[in-house]
Amino acid sequence: MTHYVDSEVGRLGTVLLHRPGPELARLTPRNNDSLLFDAIPWVGRAQEEHDAFAGALRERGVEVLYLTDLLTEALAAPEARAELTEQVLSSPRLGDALRARVGAHLTYLDPAALAGVLIAGLAHEELRLGGGRGGGLVYTLMDRYDFVIDPLPNLLFTRDSSLWIGDRVGVTSLAMPARRRETTLTDAIYRHHPRFAGTEFVYRPGLEHLEGGDVLLLASGVLAVGVGERTTPAGAERLARQVFAAGLAHTILVVPIAQERATMHLDTVCTMVDVDAVLMYPNIASTLSAYTVIAGAEGDDPRVDGPAPFLRAAADAMDLDQLRVIDTGLDPVTAEREQWDDGNNTLALAPRLCVGYERNVETNAQLERAGIEVIPIAGSELGSGRGGPRCMSCPLLRE
Repeated sequence: MTHYVDSEVGRLGTVLLHRPGPELARLTPRNNDSLLFDAIPWVGRAQEEHDAFAGALRERGVEVLYLTDLLTEALAAPEARAELTEQVLSSPRLGDALRARVGAHLTYLDPAALAGVLIAGLAHEELRLGGGRGGGLVYTLMDRYDFVIDPLPNLLFTRDSSLWIGDRVGVTSLAMPARRRETTLTDAIYRHHPRFAGTEFVYRPGLEHLEGGDVLLLASGVLAVGVGERTTPAGAERLARQVFAAGLAHTILVVPIAQERATMHLDTVCTMVDVDAVLMYPNIASTLSAYTVIAGAEGDDPRVDGPAPFLRAAADAMDLDQLRVIDTGLDPVTAEREQWDDGNNTLALAPRLCVGYERNVETNAQLERAGIEVIPIAGSELGSGRGGPRCMSCPLLRE
C-alpha cells in the first residue's frame, strides 16, 4: 500500500482513527487526572460523536482505518502477540506470582480479545485466577478497583503516537507515563500488519520525547516542531537529525510553547487550513518565536539560527511573502475559551476545507469569512481529554 504525507492540507486520502470504547468507561473520579482527562466522558455519546466524525470523513472520500481492527489483525502474527504480551508482563509493578497469572490469562485470549485487553486494560476482578491459585502478595494487596493492566483512554488521539513524513513513519516517544504503552501498540501495527510491510521508520519509541501533536508539516520539506509540555528540545533535535539523514526535509522550525495543559502541543495553538493560511491563537501570535534548523555539511551538526518571529520564519521557509493568519475567536475572552475548547485544532481535508468542533462558533465564523469551509462536528464528550479533530486523526495518505 502507498502511504505518503508531505503537507497539512493536501487532499486527505487515508486516515487512522481509534473509535473510543471500554477504555473510556474505566475513567473514574479517582483516576481521571492520572489518565489525563479533565472530565468523565459519557461513553455512548462519545462514540456517537466519533462515528459522526468518521462519517464526515467518509462522505468526503476519505478511507478510514481503525486502530483496533489493525491491532487485532496484527496480533494474528505470533511474533506480534509474543512481543506485546511480553511488554505488558515486563512491568516491575506485577511481581513474579502476579506476572505468571497475567501471562496465563493472556494466553487464552484470541486476537480480538487480546487487543481489547491491551487497549481497555485488565481490572483486578477480571483476572482469571483458576485452580485456587492467587496472584501472590501483589494481587492480594491491590485494591479491588485497581488495574492489573492500565487502560489507554488517550489512544483516541492517534495523532500523538505516530506521524508520517513523506513515505516514512515516525512512531513517537510519549512523555506522560499514562500514555507510553500506546506507542508499543502503534509500533507493532506498523511492523507486523501486512498493510505496512516494508515501511521504513524515521522515529521510534525509546528515543527522546516527541509527540505527533507538536509536529506540523508546513510544506514539502518544511516542518515545525513545538517544544513544551510534551516534546523536549532533545526530541526536536533527534527528529531533525533523523529527518535530515533520510532526506525528508530541508528546514525544521523549532517553536517553544508554554508548558501548560492548555498549550500541551503546537497544534493546540496553530493549525494549517490552506497552503498559505494558519488558524492561530491570537493571544500568542505576536510573541511565538522559532529557531530555524537546517542540515549541516556532511558530518557536522545541524545549524541553528534565530530566534525569529514564528510567522516570519515560517513564511521564509515556505517561500511565501507572508502567511495569512485567521484568529481564534474575535476578542481575548472568546479566543481563550475557544482555544481551550480546541478551536485551533482543526483537521484539513483539503485546501480551504477543514473539520472543527461545532461549539467553537466564533472561530468557525472567522474561518468561513476567510473563505475556509468548516465541517462542524459535535465534541462535547470527545473533547474531555483535551483534543480536537486533528488530535483524533493520523493521516496516512495525502495528495
